[in-house]
Amino acid sequence: MILNERNIAIELIVIGGSAGSLQVILEMIKKLNDKIAAPILLVLHRKAHSNNVLQALLQQLSPLEVVEIDDKTEIEPNKIYITPADYHLLFEDKKTMSLDSSEKMNYSRPSIDVTFKSAAEIYGENLIGVLLSGANADGVEGLSYIKKNNGTVWIQDPETAEVDYMPKHAIESVEYDLIIKPEDLPKYINQL
Repeated sequence: MILNERNIAIELIVIGGSAGSLQVILEMIKKLNDKIAAPILLVLHRKAHSNNVLQALLQQLSPLEVVEIDDKTEIEPNKIYITPADYHLLFEDKKTMSLDSSEKMNYSRPSIDVTFKSAAEIYGENLIGVLLSGANADGVEGLSYIKKNNGTVWIQDPETAEVDYMPKHAIESVEYDLIIKPEDLPKYINQL
């Protein structure tokens, strides 16, 4: 079991990002411990017909198993999950994820907002939501929902973001727990 700074058990870390976030993810993954109790879920804006090159790339760098999610994938600790291109990701419960192809939100599918909200409903205070670099507001409403459900909110320092719109908008709109620099992200995750 891992605890956050409020001594609450963290059962899931969800990281959302768009333009400029991939480099942060690549650097973070290389520095993660090989044993992390909470699963990490990545919701990244991708082209609709992306192949699974991202999963293979992340697996080369990661000490943890990297899994691209299928419908009804069961979530397990000590793994990194990637939302597939052109699907929203929802949680049925704390064990099972499902995929949805309903309309795009914020011009995106997967939508960070959709996944953050679904995770907040299931995990409540046992969730950390992290928003990285991006060019639209996707994820901001979801972070608000995470906070409303007593989860923990981390936002990338806009000064370190390749595209600062998403984190800057989040800082202006959402109550947050931490503004984080990319180089500190793996350290904070490893310390949980």
